[in-house]
Amino acid sequence: MQALVLEQDEGQTHAAVKVLETSALPADTVTVEIEYSGLNYKDALAITGKGKIIRQFPMIPGIDFAGKVHSSEDGRYHIGQSVLLTGWGVGENHWGGLAELAQVNADWLVPMPEGLNARKAMIIGTAGFTAMLCVMALEEAGVTPQSGEVVVTGASGGVGSTAVALLHQRGYQVVAVSGRTSTHDYLKKLGATRILDRQAFTESRALEKQTWAGAIDTVGGQILATVLAQMNYGGCVAACGLASGASLPTTVMPFILRNVRLQGIDSVMTPASRRFAAWARLARELPESFYQQAATEITLAQAPEYASAIMENKSHGRTLVRIN
Repeated sequence: MQALVLEQDEGQTHAAVKVLETSALPADTVTVEIEYSGLNYKDALAITGKGKIIRQFPMIPGIDFAGKVHSSEDGRYHIGQSVLLTGWGVGENHWGGLAELAQVNADWLVPMPEGLNARKAMIIGTAGFTAMLCVMALEEAGVTPQSGEVVVTGASGGVGSTAVALLHQRGYQVVAVSGRTSTHDYLKKLGATRILDRQAFTESRALEKQTWAGAIDTVGGQILATVLAQMNYGGCVAACGLASGASLPTTVMPFILRNVRLQGIDSVMTPASRRFAAWARLARELPESFYQQAATEITLAQAPEYASAIMENKSHGRTLVRIN
């Protein structure tokens, strides 16, 4: 089988497409013939070696994939069944989706929802799954389309762009935050009513004018601190990323004076029941136009090049890797 293999030599990470024996796969209960995978920010960190994502080499990256069951030792899955996978440490500490085959724990798989195929599922991918978890968190916090504007930071990325589309589809007024004017038309097509430059979020007082009923933050750092300072009373921020840093330079004032909720979103270890619910909603709620607008399709051999582009903030939307 062909796979993108990461190896490390004297602290440097090297990525190359190699041919491996199937017997080299880590032993597990279900083998999947992969049709599509995605290239996520976490994958880009691993492939370029710019993040401490992988601690054991060699490793096949790819934190999500979709395809058909090749063989199964678990009665829940049969040969030829369409499945998808996101999270669970796949592509980090267990060989991942940037390969023709993957052997994984059956508990990690999701049966392909009705209305999706492997390509559509990976256009959504980990990013879209995370976006849906964020939307669900806002809904559960009582943020409705009538509550007011919802802001999405890092809106041109995979999570942000899917969040814009999902919120728009559900009738929310969506304000997108992006640092690149080249993405403005793209974001408006997805449903953003207006777009703000991220430079407007680089500093703030402890409390600012109340502006947002809800927020989905994909970047963290000072941008998240500014969003928190601008939340309406009783608002909720779903936070799922830290591209701008892991620190949070804020105070407790938004939380205790405005009753603001900061809801962390984890997509890696999400329980199966919530995964199934989120994927069923993604299949129903994303418009067909989303799949034409939000993906750049590449080959396995192009993955290192595009990983560098992601790290240099030169990509937008989803990068889809065609395996078979």
